[in-house]
Order: sequence, then C-alpha cells, then structure tokens
Amino acid sequence: MIRVGITGQSGFIGTHLSNSLNLFSDKFERVPFEDEFFMNRDDLFSFVKSCDVIVHLAAVNRHSDLETMYQINIGLIKLLIDACEATSSLPHIVFSSSTQELSDNLYGQSKKEGRALFEEWANRNDASFTGLIIPNVYGPFGKPNYNSVVATFCYQLTHEMIPRIEFDGSLQLIYVGELINYVLNKIEDVNKDLAIKTKIDCLKVPFTSQIAVSELLSLIKRYQIMYMGSGEIPALETEFNRNLFNTFLCYIDHSTFYPFKLYSNKDLRGSFFEILKHNSGGQVSLSTTFSGITRGNHFHTRKSERFAVVKGRARIDVRRVGTDQVLSFELDGRDPGFVDIPIWFTHNITNIGEDDLYTIFWITEHFDASDPDTYFERV
Repeated sequence: MIRVGITGQSGFIGTHLSNSLNLFSDKFERVPFEDEFFMNRDDLFSFVKSCDVIVHLAAVNRHSDLETMYQINIGLIKLLIDACEATSSLPHIVFSSSTQELSDNLYGQSKKEGRALFEEWANRNDASFTGLIIPNVYGPFGKPNYNSVVATFCYQLTHEMIPRIEFDGSLQLIYVGELINYVLNKIEDVNKDLAIKTKIDCLKVPFTSQIAVSELLSLIKRYQIMYMGSGEIPALETEFNRNLFNTFLCYIDHSTFYPFKLYSNKDLRGSFFEILKHNSGGQVSLSTTFSGITRGNHFHTRKSERFAVVKGRARIDVRRVGTDQVLSFELDGRDPGFVDIPIWFTHNITNIGEDDLYTIFWITEHFDASDPDTYFERV
C-alpha cells in the first residue's frame, strides 16, 4: 500500500488524481491535504511524515501580478522542502512542471527553478524525486480562463458567450485521464525501484493530441450546435474526439438544460419520437423497471450515457463525484425527454410511477462487463 498525498488536491488535476486514487484502494492510500496546511507548521509536518509519495501540484497559474505569482510558487516549494527536512521525512516527491519551462515568463521560471530546488533537496538527502514536464492539460472540471483554452472555449460556448482567439498557434494536449494514468504508473514504478536505490528523474510527459487553436474552436462549436441545438451526438471516432466531447458535456448547466424534450411527429397512427441521432458507434439498450425500483448508483470514468424515458414516470438523480449537490430530474413517457450523464457523475434512475418504466439507454462505447470503467457509489 503506497500512501500518497497531493498538494493542490482541490484543483483541476488534483481532483482527478484524488478521485482516481480512491478507485485503487488496494494499491494506494490517499493522505488528505488542505491548502491551509501551508499556513500551519504542525499540519504540514504531520502531512509530510504520513506520505510515501507527495505529488506537488499546488501552484498559481495566473495572477495579475506576475512577480507575486512567481514568489508564491517558489514559496510553496520551499515550505514543502523545509517541512521534509525538519521532520527527516524522505517521501518520493513528484513535481508537476510545465513545457513553459522553456518560455521567457515568470510562470515558466518558477517551474524550472522549483524543479531545481527539489533536485537539490533529493541530492542532499539521498531522496527520490521525479520532475514531470507536462504539456497543456484539458478535461472535465477545468477552470475557464485559468486551466486551459479548452475549458475556456467549452464554458463560453455553453453559456452564450463569444470565444475569441488571441493567437492561432498549435496546441500540444494531454487529456487529464491520460495524465493521471501516467502519474500513477510512475509512482508504482519508482516505488518498486526505491527498494534498490534512490532515483532522480526529469521526464517529458508526451502529448497525445496536437491541434490548431482555430481547429479546436471549430470542433467545439460543432459540438455546441449539434448537441445543444438538437441533442445530436457528434462523431466520436477517435480517442481525442471522445475525450473532448466528454469535457464539453461537463460545462453544460445541467440544472437548466435537462430534461431535453424529444422531437415528436404525430399523425393518425400515433407519435414518432427521435430518441438519438449520433454520428458514431456506441450501444443502445432498453430496460423495464418495476414500480419503486432504483437502478444505477454508479459512475463511469470514460463513458457518457443518455437516459430516455419512453413509458412511465421516472426520477433521475445525478451527483458529481466528490461533491454533495444532487440534481433531480423527473421524466414522463407521455412527454418523452432525455437526460445525459457526464463522466464522473454518479447516477441512478427510479420508477416513481405505478406502471412499469420503459427506458432507452445509450452509452458512448459498447458495454463490456470486464472493462474497469464502472464504479459503484450511491447518489
């Protein structure tokens, strides 16, 4: 069991890493961290003593005063090093640096100099250190105008704002889920090596996608027009397309957007409802649920789902993992509609009517019971 602490645990990457550690409780034990620990000597000392591994993510990415940003980032690193030395703690430290190390700006400078400080600490104390040079990271729950241009474009297009391109360069991107897998594998690898020797590494994390800013904006605009206009699912033929669409879904205001009412065509024969128009694969299923029964209480880390009620009455409850806010939606087969479930949202559906409930489910990939993508947790 590897005890892992994450500074910046509540941030974009920290949230994903923290949630992922909880999925592998047979390998990792997460040591809780609060930002306030940096202000409290005893809390910080206790934290570093409890960790086999510390992933240092805490940093300021943007600030109106660049010198202040630089001083904060270097200051946090020094506080962490001082706490390790004061308590004679030698955790394996993993530091998230950035490709901006090569840029002529104070943010990149704070990352480059911070990595050097950690390397000096590791050399002085025969400790283990891994510096990760990370490209642009995108994914669900990133903060717009702060974490990435993907977050900014997704937020703007789902909130009736007009995106603007400042510079149409080429972006080298990595999806946050891919980065988390890389970090967890590196932690396991280094932990095995520590039984033999200490290790100091600087690793360039490979980007997984490359795209021009204008092309990225055009793609997200297409998602916005197709999905928010008619509920149509765009082509998700590549890993990047699927990851970008999953990211886009998480910026929609679920409380006001759902349930989405289905288009109907009525004539003398009855009614025709278009449940799902999509431009890629996936799997469609039909379920019946007895009165009072609840299905679900799980979440997915990679697959998005659509629940469309075509007969009976249902309540769909969703909650983002790691939060307390539950959103509830009632659907009635007499006025068919659907609710889409983003990744990392635990969800269930309950038959609240007296008759059997008929629900059509669509999921972005074919279901495979052996695939470790479904994790059970009550809404």
